[in-house]
Amino acid sequence: MDKNYRVKVNQDIELDFTLDEIQQLDTQEISEKKYHLLKEHRSFKAEIIESDFLKRKYTVKINSNNYEVDIANELDLLIEEMGLSLGNAQMVNEIHAPMPGLILEVNVKEGDEVKEGDYLLVLEAMKMENALTAPRDAVIKSISIEKGQTVEKNQLLIEME
Repeated sequence: MDKNYRVKVNQDIELDFTLDEIQQLDTQEISEKKYHLLKEHRSFKAEIIESDFLKRKYTVKINSNNYEVDIANELDLLIEEMGLSLGNAQMVNEIHAPMPGLILEVNVKEGDEVKEGDYLLVLEAMKMENALTAPRDAVIKSISIEKGQTVEKNQLLIEME
């Protein structure tokens, strides 16, 4: 099975390549980040102007023209095909009860600033104490429960801004 890549140029042109096709390109490294390419008997000068290896985003200059290039590998393509996303997580603004239970503690009040991982409340369910934490840095907008209250699964507990 050959490795596949999708290259998006300037956010509007998409090209698909296999690893074999990439390896068959006639390239010559001139210096660090500068290359000479031959494609269909045509000569191209290429230079990598900017690179973000982790995000696979590059600015490439080819024959005096700059191009923004995004590269997606096989994993990226599979995640896209499944309708998922790695980098675009939905912002969580509400904390809901993961199960029915009893509120033992509420550790925040409206207007409090919380950091990701801060303890918000303790929910007792099936004789176990479950500490619910902040999923992100936020300000507490409203609290819909109080200590000693019984809650149902998926009941709104806390809203954040």
